[in-house]
Amino acid sequence: MTYLTEFRLNWRSVLATFIGISTGSALSHYTMSLFAPELIKEFGWSKAQFALVGSLPFVTMLLTPFMGRFADRVGARIAAIVGFVSMSLGFFGLSAMTGNIYEFFAIWLVQHIFGVLSTSLVFSRIIVERFDKARGTALSLLMMGPPITGAVAAPLLGMLITDYGWRSALVALGIVSALGGVTFTVMLGRRSRSGKAGAEPKPVPPKLSREELSTLVKNRTFLLLVGGMFLINVPQVFAASQIKLIVLANGVPDTLATWMVSLYAVGVIMGRLLFGLALDRVSAHILALFGLSLPAIGYVILAAPISLVWLLAFAVLIIGIAQGAEGDLASYMISRHFDLKNYSLILGFVKAGLDGGGALGAVILSYTLAVSDSYSPFLLLVAVTTLLGAFSFFMTGPDRSRSKPVIPLATEAV
Repeated sequence: MTYLTEFRLNWRSVLATFIGISTGSALSHYTMSLFAPELIKEFGWSKAQFALVGSLPFVTMLLTPFMGRFADRVGARIAAIVGFVSMSLGFFGLSAMTGNIYEFFAIWLVQHIFGVLSTSLVFSRIIVERFDKARGTALSLLMMGPPITGAVAAPLLGMLITDYGWRSALVALGIVSALGGVTFTVMLGRRSRSGKAGAEPKPVPPKLSREELSTLVKNRTFLLLVGGMFLINVPQVFAASQIKLIVLANGVPDTLATWMVSLYAVGVIMGRLLFGLALDRVSAHILALFGLSLPAIGYVILAAPISLVWLLAFAVLIIGIAQGAEGDLASYMISRHFDLKNYSLILGFVKAGLDGGGALGAVILSYTLAVSDSYSPFLLLVAVTTLLGAFSFFMTGPDRSRSKPVIPLATEAV
């Protein structure tokens, strides 16, 4: 099957997953930093306390592989419904908070334990099953959804928060997530015997013996991907909740700080497009070494006593570009190194590495803020972990296998 034929047969799946990933857990990832100043001001939380929200993935990382296995067994449609219900109810719950920070932590935790089923853990599996020659490009189109949402939502939410308050903005996010989930579910279609293109094929519950699982978790490539994802995501708390606070600390006015949150999302879009296209042409491990090293430059700039808006904007932009590259690279490399029948399980372990790195980074940030009231020590540290993570991805080496040719959906057995 040719590059363009894959898109002609499966465009509906690309569009459905694009809408799904744009309105799921990504809404929280790209907008939570906008709420940080408002929550801290209204409830009297400290910056160090709020930074601890990034440590909650210590819990979610333990459960993410199980969620991946759930997606492998029940299929994308059912798994995504669970994810969207969790995200929508979570936003509504956050909008009704009374001020106890542990209430905030509890709602966030429940929302994201199940909300991971509205991420690439589910949606990228649909893409890798339907694309081979155009897999990198198709994944990049999918993964551009969240940052596009972030780029559009950041300024709109900023205005909504200013005009109507943060509670109304959270309710709006809950409604958008619910509508996105319904749209994805309808577009993907039910399992059907008609063979209609775009319908989800009936999942065949995968089997993995204890011995096979043991072999998998000892695999060198598996360990490098999980370890690399852990290291490059130690600074994850920066994107998740701290961008605006950090640039404000550098003397950037509030309006420009909100704009930089949107600029970060634009950088992610650029990274996903450029690296996604490159993946169908250049070896993934080489791209990983280059792309995932970029944030180190940005973190060093942000750590310095610099107030030049254009330079700070450049730092935020290249960090976003690397974030975009990360999303494409991880999903693609798993699909080329491992059997697709266990794709979501393996991606679940890699995402657990992501969560673990982000959680550790949040604890480190909270400690350094409590001790020095400065972001610089944390930013310099994560510049180093980012470089180590990029090298881990590089050490996986060239693709060792390629999937079997994609079967057109019109002829798939269901």
